[in-house]
Amino acid sequence: MNETFKNLDDSKQYRILNAALQEFAEHGYDQASTNKIIKSAGIGKGMLFHYFNNKKDLYEYLIDYAINVMQYEYFILIDINESDFIERMKQIARIKADYLAKHPYVGYFIGTVLVNNKESMPAELEIRLEHLRKTGNEILYKNIDKTLFRDDVDVEKAFRLIRWAIEGYQNELIQQFKGKKLSHVDLQPYWDEFYEYMDVLKTSFYRGREDAK
Repeated sequence: MNETFKNLDDSKQYRILNAALQEFAEHGYDQASTNKIIKSAGIGKGMLFHYFNNKKDLYEYLIDYAINVMQYEYFILIDINESDFIERMKQIARIKADYLAKHPYVGYFIGTVLVNNKESMPAELEIRLEHLRKTGNEILYKNIDKTLFRDDVDVEKAFRLIRWAIEGYQNELIQQFKGKKLSHVDLQPYWDEFYEYMDVLKTSFYRGREDAK
């Protein structure tokens, strides 16, 4: 991986990485344009290819970068000792919001790599991507107490419905805040609303206090 790029000014690094992550995420490897990345990052073509030999070199660097960000700035913060699935998802949502504010395109990029990647890459990256996928699943489901759910609820289907509900709410907010500076938005009312929805989900799927006895 390109160590010299890490010596570049932080603000330029951030601009280049965000521009490249967005371009590859939206258009895939084959259709991604380095010219668009250069224009979006506001740099000269010579600068990009001073640090990266070609598009493939840049793409592999982005995969390595995205894996590191997800492992050390997202996954590591999630407490898998929380056995209540909805409480864990609430925790994940809060951490994810902070993570997306700092890294708006990392999750989008790595998602497209995991689902659609057809480009060959070094074995080391393949192994790390598979480990990332397994870690993501563990974070969602490891140590979850299924006895919290009502007896008449299909727990696996409930997991999916809860995830879909949370992801749908998050995507709606992302669209609503597109182009806005989140630092200027009071997010507390949205968090309050989100937690109200989580309580509705608990009422729908979990045992009542009488049932739990």
